[in-house]
Amino acid sequence: MHGRSQIRISRSSGVSRWLAHLLTAPLLVISLSDCKEEIVPEPYVPSTAHEAYAYALQQAHLDDTALGKDWLAAERRAMDGAVEVATPFRETFFIDRAKAFAVGYRFRVARGQRMEARIELNEGNSFRMFVDLFRLGEETETDPVHVASGAEDELRLEFEPRRDGEYLLRLQAELLRGGECSVVIRNAPSLEFPVQGRDTGAILSGFGVPREAGRRQHHGIDIFASRHTPVVATSRAFVRRVTDWKLGGRVVWLHDRTRNLHVYYAHLETQQVEEGTWVEPGEPIGTVGNSGNARTTAPHLHFGIYVRGEGPLDPYPFVHRPDQTPKKVSVELERLGSWVRTIVDEISLRSVPDRRAPSIKELDLHTPLWVWAGTGSLYRVTLPDGLSGYVTARGVEAIQRPLKREPIAAGQRIFDQPSGRASVKERIEPGGEVLVLGQYGEYLYVETPTGGTGWLSPD
Repeated sequence: MHGRSQIRISRSSGVSRWLAHLLTAPLLVISLSDCKEEIVPEPYVPSTAHEAYAYALQQAHLDDTALGKDWLAAERRAMDGAVEVATPFRETFFIDRAKAFAVGYRFRVARGQRMEARIELNEGNSFRMFVDLFRLGEETETDPVHVASGAEDELRLEFEPRRDGEYLLRLQAELLRGGECSVVIRNAPSLEFPVQGRDTGAILSGFGVPREAGRRQHHGIDIFASRHTPVVATSRAFVRRVTDWKLGGRVVWLHDRTRNLHVYYAHLETQQVEEGTWVEPGEPIGTVGNSGNARTTAPHLHFGIYVRGEGPLDPYPFVHRPDQTPKKVSVELERLGSWVRTIVDEISLRSVPDRRAPSIKELDLHTPLWVWAGTGSLYRVTLPDGLSGYVTARGVEAIQRPLKREPIAAGQRIFDQPSGRASVKERIEPGGEVLVLGQYGEYLYVETPTGGTGWLSPD
């Protein structure tokens, strides 16, 4: 678990986190009447809703229960096994009320873009989902750094990075609640587009291109539009300067104090703001023209962004609106939270939701799979041995129809897993029979005469 607390808390277990805090917390020294000193640890104050929930489990001694341990373990699995996705992304998943649920996603966000995550609950569902965002270090050994959390009363999170980087979004549901819900992750521009009615398709000269035979670089983007097209404020900002000079012609400087950006508008035909005032996003500040050294070119806006101590930034990511419509989830959602089996041999299991990604395992015919999520035309599944990944929905079918009947000549045991270390779920008396639903390795996945399911050992 990672947060913004100054106290480093290990994620190994709830008990160790509490002990680590007691051992590392600043100490308060209180003078008593008999001149002795009592050492009292500073009270622990969780920095996120997720930490507060974990702390509440500890205080109620639930972190030592099977379900409490599963919740803490699910958090670690979500962090360590986060799936790499490309935005915009949408996935619908099923949360089993009897199990701890957490999931993680990794993706890149460029400086100037705003990352948005939204959780959508099915009608009738109501439960807490802890939404936390972490920045990943360039080195794999570096611990993720917590940078943002969703508000407790809102199932959403927005974040604007101050540098390009890879981020990890972790979602974790509270215990004993569940149902079907979806997550949508996408990137959006952090600023409004500066020319009304236009978008990045109107940019005909980009950042960094050579000017004056290579003697200087273009420190902005040129957005072409008809003369007198309104030019607008890209965010709430302070009008720092309104002037006219040889190169930029009629110019306006705005200061976005929230993001510490100095925004530059040049070659304006008219200026419609006054120094020392504030403007809101979308408010007109002038019109497109070709004043200054642009008088021999077609009307356009030169738009620049500067940061004190860094110099000019490429404005393109700040105003570019990428495709924000994620691929539709086209799989049969009725299969979420149920078993399916493969219907052909050598179906590829992939670690990421991309049909072009390398296969991590080829699945045999009639392999049972637990379906718990769907994105696009893919199911996210877990194999009987715990390995998870994505398979094409066209390669699986519902598992209810039996493949064959298997007679039991001698007494047989039905196990909860296809493993020699599994626990016995049921015993079948000689002369009975089971319905074979699938096979994993040498184990048969069967339905017993009592209606239960489990694994029949070849021995």
